[in-house]
Amino acid sequence: MISVALAVTEGVPHFELAAASEVFGVDRSYLVDPWYDFTVCGPASARVGDRFRLEPDQGLDGIVHADTVIVPACADPDEEPPADLVEAVRAAHEAGARVASLCTGAFVLAAAGLLDGRRATTHWWHAEALAARYPRVRVDPDVLYVDDGSVLTSAGKAAAMDLCLHLVRLDHGSAVANAIARRLVVPPHRAGGQAQFVTTPVPEPRGNSLDALFAWALARLDRPLTVEDLARRANMSSRNLARHFHAVTGTTPLRWLSTQRIRRAQELLETTDDGMEAIAIATGMGTAATLRRHFHRTLGVPPDSYRRTFRRARQERPAEYV
Repeated sequence: MISVALAVTEGVPHFELAAASEVFGVDRSYLVDPWYDFTVCGPASARVGDRFRLEPDQGLDGIVHADTVIVPACADPDEEPPADLVEAVRAAHEAGARVASLCTGAFVLAAAGLLDGRRATTHWWHAEALAARYPRVRVDPDVLYVDDGSVLTSAGKAAAMDLCLHLVRLDHGSAVANAIARRLVVPPHRAGGQAQFVTTPVPEPRGNSLDALFAWALARLDRPLTVEDLARRANMSSRNLARHFHAVTGTTPLRWLSTQRIRRAQELLETTDDGMEAIAIATGMGTAATLRRHFHRTLGVPPDSYRRTFRRARQERPAEYV
């Protein structure tokens, strides 16, 4: 069982705390049994936001023994984070924990020295302050989250959920992460390199929203979709669709389609015994050779190796964990 500790301090904002609790703290043993061992660590009766109080399971020293530590947003990123929190986070990482910050929780990781020499992100509004206060951190304000192995950072609010689902995907695979996303009615996967915010607050109404277009395309990944097909479905010109796509996703329609095909291939490799030709057809890549080429270029490993590695990891877990 993977243990996850959520570090809570006085005045912590409630959104990121709730996002982590919803993903890791709700019993989802119907997907993976046992689910995460989730613990809230912090001072007794900590204030959450302006209206709530939370009774942690144990003190901050409890995070030192966790496999994964989640550090939510700071109560006030302009102030130095609590020394006991910084020390506990540093000790947990030194003990081998994977440490992830949500939104301005990156200031805690930076204060603990965990981000020195690393690329990291935080909410774009606070990125300049993070870079100025901690010059050894390579702050990237234009991404949703950064995975640097044992240290992960995310931007604000919705990106916190993206990072939590990314951690589930790393631990249990795409199928489990996608199942949670469907239950929570959130996007199943947004790449960490995606832009933090849209360039226009609300796209002009065009009859079909991009959300509807996304759903339509995802249901047809086995077909040779083109940009013209997407534009026709969205009732836009190809050029206008490209502008809207970049505003909403930070990428192009073709790159988005390619990413979704790769994610679908991952899920099929994890959950089925289908051969490469069958998976290539199901994901719209046509042939096994095309599947192998795109999969390797995107993830750095051939699909055959990905399947073997994923299954070996599952076989090495205790029987009750699988």
